[in-house]
Amino acid sequence: MILTVTLNAAIDKRYQVKKLRLGEVNRVLECQCSAGGKGLNVARVAVLAGEQATAFGFAGGHTGALLEELAGRDGITAGFVHVGGESRICLNIAEEETGLQTEILEGGLEISDEEISQMERGYRELLRDAEAVVISGSLPRGMEADVYVRMIQEAKRASVPVLLDTSGPALQECVRAAPVLIKPNQDEIRQLTGKEELSREELFLAAERLGKQGISYVVISLGQEGAVMAVASGIYQAAVPKIETINTVGCGDSMMAGFAIGIKNHWEPPKILRYASALAAANARQERTGYFAQKDFEELYADILVQKQ
Repeated sequence: MILTVTLNAAIDKRYQVKKLRLGEVNRVLECQCSAGGKGLNVARVAVLAGEQATAFGFAGGHTGALLEELAGRDGITAGFVHVGGESRICLNIAEEETGLQTEILEGGLEISDEEISQMERGYRELLRDAEAVVISGSLPRGMEADVYVRMIQEAKRASVPVLLDTSGPALQECVRAAPVLIKPNQDEIRQLTGKEELSREELFLAAERLGKQGISYVVISLGQEGAVMAVASGIYQAAVPKIETINTVGCGDSMMAGFAIGIKNHWEPPKILRYASALAAANARQERTGYFAQKDFEELYADILVQKQ
């Protein structure tokens, strides 16, 4: 079972409009609603890929109840801690005419110390059946980055590989705890190194240095150029073919699902990177966030080239 942790989960709503007109009435052409937050997207993609996935985090109020219901519809086992308040709603407004997407993200629940303690107890219980853990996204109000650090350490004690996808101070703090995998983008690598500009060679060196700190897989997203992955055997780069992009939201989460599946199944690094890259690209072909069609995945997997640098 793949366990995904989304402490700041949400209901994701995607509004399709002809063109967003500020200060005017906008008619929605189509509305899609799903259990959201980065870990929920990871879990959904993992289930579509044939894996069992449990989504863990906080759920509050009527919105939280809907969150659990929507997760269940997608075949995800819900393992949420019920708290006071209402779970957040995040909007994605997609313009039909321009292809532009505008995101409006609520801040989320404020979590008490007792609710944090309850969450940590539930997390330890779920680790018993987990084969990989993916910790994703931002933290709710009232929580510090050391919560993620403790979760990484707890997974290590349970001998469960933990993959981390977060940013800012939380990423910097968690690097010291050495999760199995991190997936920073180029801006986040610059923040970790303290340098404003990095050449491609310097990016590779930074990834290698992070690997020497005990992080087995350091993945750097290069946007449309694909991704590079530093492991003990070297650096690999995935070249992804150009595709018609419909929705890029959730591509990184789809990639994380691929990494979790590959690490759980002990695949070789080139296969893991190729598989994860194909899932990310297949997600970009879909309007729905954190979703892919098997036909798209198979076509893209066949065309992706992974080379050692």
